[in-house]
Amino acid sequence: MPGGIDPHTHLAMEFMGSETIDDFFSGQAAALAGGTTMHIDFVIPVDGSLSAGYEAYVEKAKRSCMDYGFHMAITKWNETVSEEMEIMVKEKGINSFKFFLAYKGSFMVNDELLMEGLKKCKSLGALAMVHAENGDAVFEGQKRMIELGITGPEGHALSRPPVLEGEATARAIRLASFVNTPLYVVHVMSIDAMEEIARARKSGQRVVGEPVVSGLLLNDSVLWDPDFQFAARYVMSPPIRAAGHGTALQAALAAGVLQLVGTDHCTFNSTQKALGIGDFRKIPNGVNGMEERMHLVWNTMVASGQISVTEYVRITSTECARIFNIYPRKGAILVGSDADIIILNPNSSFKISSKSHHYRTDTNVYEGWTGKGKVETTIAGGRVVWENDELKVIPGAGKYIEMPPFSYLFDGIDKADAKYLSSLRAPVERSTT
Repeated sequence: MPGGIDPHTHLAMEFMGSETIDDFFSGQAAALAGGTTMHIDFVIPVDGSLSAGYEAYVEKAKRSCMDYGFHMAITKWNETVSEEMEIMVKEKGINSFKFFLAYKGSFMVNDELLMEGLKKCKSLGALAMVHAENGDAVFEGQKRMIELGITGPEGHALSRPPVLEGEATARAIRLASFVNTPLYVVHVMSIDAMEEIARARKSGQRVVGEPVVSGLLLNDSVLWDPDFQFAARYVMSPPIRAAGHGTALQAALAAGVLQLVGTDHCTFNSTQKALGIGDFRKIPNGVNGMEERMHLVWNTMVASGQISVTEYVRITSTECARIFNIYPRKGAILVGSDADIIILNPNSSFKISSKSHHYRTDTNVYEGWTGKGKVETTIAGGRVVWENDELKVIPGAGKYIEMPPFSYLFDGIDKADAKYLSSLRAPVERSTT
């Protein structure tokens, strides 16, 4: 089948006073061992500058052993940012911009900035993406937990409940509808957010919902573990939810309400996670997933009978390629496509362990998990890079994949705009006498 494409990763990212432990080489090598042959990482601006951020990530990606693309985060707004967005789309091969409605005081944007960003994305044919949690309310929730003396990892989940994810998802969806531009909701973690996406899609709105492996499979009981080191490894945002949310997200994925699976791979080791001992607000957020995604999604969704093999290819590869406008170069096995191919043995078993994974981190949130469906061979760009449980990767072999604007999600947007204008019955001509 076509190699997997992970739409959501954070390699070598500076965040919460630390830097993710996996760089472009180690994270990509692990991904190749797990059957993923391309990923799209998020460029974080430097002091708000998109160009400086882009140059920094070009440097970070020099040792890439796998093909990759870039999304761009927008963390502030002015005329320069607006102009730089245009340069990113027209000259740098970036066709998506992410807005954080969370992380007050660092990445968070307000509604005014989000509106400006949505309008600019629409004019450029770029896809607007949102991290949907209400940052102001999360800040309040964090203060509430600290006042109650709840300082451990469980406080992280309690401070940012599903209702705040649902609220921000609904708000972003409605503002995207108001502007009439497509919207991509990253890491959908709760029933609350998923139901907002389902409602919007049912009405015909162009909204894409991306669950991540941790949200589909894990539940928040781990955050109440008495061992801080164990509990802290599961801290991510939005948080892993109570039992029931994951199975509902699986059902939504099977039904097509959610369209593709990412990982939000953002790894910190035990020493880095320990920065939050005594204050959950300082635990660097993030879990692993690049190496496990293809195996766990097969075991959970295909081996269980929830989806077909064809649907598996769609949610792990093809739909991502279509959304980010690189199909059929990626996400297909066709004449002229890049030769990114994996061979998965549905009868072979896998076991996940931090001792055998290919990351730099010393923990794994899926430690001890076993299942059916193992990637036995990975071919990237025509080269066998994973076979007989052995990696054969070369730093620098990975290519930067430029992603052009105006994907299929923009089809018909202009007609809808014309219909809207003709429906206004305004301005009304009134006599001045």
